[in-house]
Amino acid sequence: MKLPYQIFIALRYLKSKKKHRGISFNTVISTGGVAVGVMALLVVLSVMSGFHEDLRKKILGVNAHIVVLSYTGGIENHEKVIEKLRTIPRVTGVSPFVLGQVMVSRGDRAHGVYMRGIDPAYEDETTSLREHMKEGSLDSLAADSVPPGIILGRELSGTLGAYIGDEVNVISPVQEIGPMGMLPRVRKFRVVGLFEVGMYEYDTNLVLTSLRAAQEFFRTGTSVTGIELRIDDIYSAPEVRERVEEVLGPPFYARDWMQMNRNLFSALKLEKFTMFVILTLIILVASFNIVSTLIMNVIEKEREIAILKAMGATNRSIMAIFIFQGLFIGLVGTTIGVAGGYILGYLLNTYEIIKLPADVYYLSSLPVKMKLSDFVAVSLSAVCISFLATIYPAYQAARLNPVEPLRYE
Repeated sequence: MKLPYQIFIALRYLKSKKKHRGISFNTVISTGGVAVGVMALLVVLSVMSGFHEDLRKKILGVNAHIVVLSYTGGIENHEKVIEKLRTIPRVTGVSPFVLGQVMVSRGDRAHGVYMRGIDPAYEDETTSLREHMKEGSLDSLAADSVPPGIILGRELSGTLGAYIGDEVNVISPVQEIGPMGMLPRVRKFRVVGLFEVGMYEYDTNLVLTSLRAAQEFFRTGTSVTGIELRIDDIYSAPEVRERVEEVLGPPFYARDWMQMNRNLFSALKLEKFTMFVILTLIILVASFNIVSTLIMNVIEKEREIAILKAMGATNRSIMAIFIFQGLFIGLVGTTIGVAGGYILGYLLNTYEIIKLPADVYYLSSLPVKMKLSDFVAVSLSAVCISFLATIYPAYQAARLNPVEPLRYE
């Protein structure tokens, strides 16, 4: 099968006229510009995808996929509600919890936190808190001890100066009437474990205790604040949430992880899109190299264009020659950029070349997540920009009057 003569001529025009030069220097510069732009865009998008996934794992490591709450403020007979929830398709784990705001103090140090009462027997079904334990164990909360056990985040532990075996005071903002009037509710807890999620918000502002100890402290009786659900597909959370509300009915309602973290993930998504637009400008700048290369080629090849027209080549054929020439530059540059972006992303992910201060970012290296959708979007964008860059020079070549270049021949 023979190539159309337009493609053959376009390939010839990529080369320099001078011998021993091979491909034109301008062609190399244009191809390199596209390749660098594509590679930079792919690496940045892969790093941002890595941060997005790492953040999602940390959030879902502490929180469940769906939380069931009640408009009445608490859930009575939660065992029966749990039985109903287990019958819903896609639900793989269920656990009750009690949540309230308290102040934790030791000596002259104090910090406001959320105290979550959990049942260690159920908690493994809905979260991966056990994986984040650095000292002690969740199982130590199941023991009936006096004072009851509490697990602190490592950051909070450092702030309070409280470690394994130390006692801390937990103070409720809800006051009660005593002999001396209104007094805050205070109870001693013993530190039995430390966890580290890797997010300052959780490591500083969350403490864990047993479900029974939390119920006694907040005086909720046998009721719980809510019930956590884990499902087999995190992206089907909205559909499962609607099904949960249908099964339970009022006064129950549910919130999924997308709703609870909407602002954060929307900001990350917007940031990723913004970086895509900004770095696409690098490819756009590279496309100006393609435009200048083709315009110079048109000026240089005026005589050859005139001869082709005299031999019967149509304006459309002349345009096709220079469009193919620009597309070749774009395709080769995109291919090199995609290969370079994949190799660089693989090296960053495998060998952790770029180190980060772990005490600041809670990451020792850049997280890289290479997604096929990013590679496809960047490749199509680069090829489309390269194609658009060829239109004006190709149009100028097609408009060339063959008489003028050949008048003095």
